[in-house]
Amino acid sequence: MTPTRRAARGQAPRAAGSAARTSGAKRTAGSSAARARSFPPLIAPAARVLILGSMPGAASLAAGQYYAHPYNQFWRILGALCGARADLAYPLRLQRLRAHGIALWDVLESCVRPGSLDSAIEHASALANDIPGLLRAAPRIRRICCNGASAYESVRRYHGDELDALGITVLRLPSTSPANAAWSFARKLAAWRAALEDGGRNADADGSGR
Repeated sequence: MTPTRRAARGQAPRAAGSAARTSGAKRTAGSSAARARSFPPLIAPAARVLILGSMPGAASLAAGQYYAHPYNQFWRILGALCGARADLAYPLRLQRLRAHGIALWDVLESCVRPGSLDSAIEHASALANDIPGLLRAAPRIRRICCNGASAYESVRRYHGDELDALGITVLRLPSTSPANAAWSFARKLAAWRAALEDGGRNADADGSGR
């Protein structure tokens, strides 16, 4: 079962297809900014936790890789927690995540966003990925770890009721983005470790700053 990409509540669902699976950016009529499109989900049959970003940044879209900005601390943190170190080749990092039951995706399928900051997303343009559909296809996932406040607020906005009905725990974690300079690396690592290693019972879930 392949989850479809989904529009915001009140909009018609967007059908899945090859265009929905294409990363990168595309000019949108009437806008000076490009429509950015997210990547397909990274998931393995044994996945137990889903890490959600809001939308890949410009560096990630250019590289065709999750969290490709050199100052984003995602791979440094995941390297410390499951061996997916930034110095490994990208396919090996993804393999380490799969081996540890970690899935990756983003809340938005596409949006218009000048630049890379979540605060620049034009929300009227946003289309959401079908997160509940992914979870129904991967029933072992019972927990979502949101990489920052924007991802948390977006997934609650688009899918909150459905996630509650599925009994999914949704955690808001500190953003690994370089924009979240208020959090030290040690503090971010502690919060992510708590969320990923013990089911989030002791996670410091103040994810402001992404």
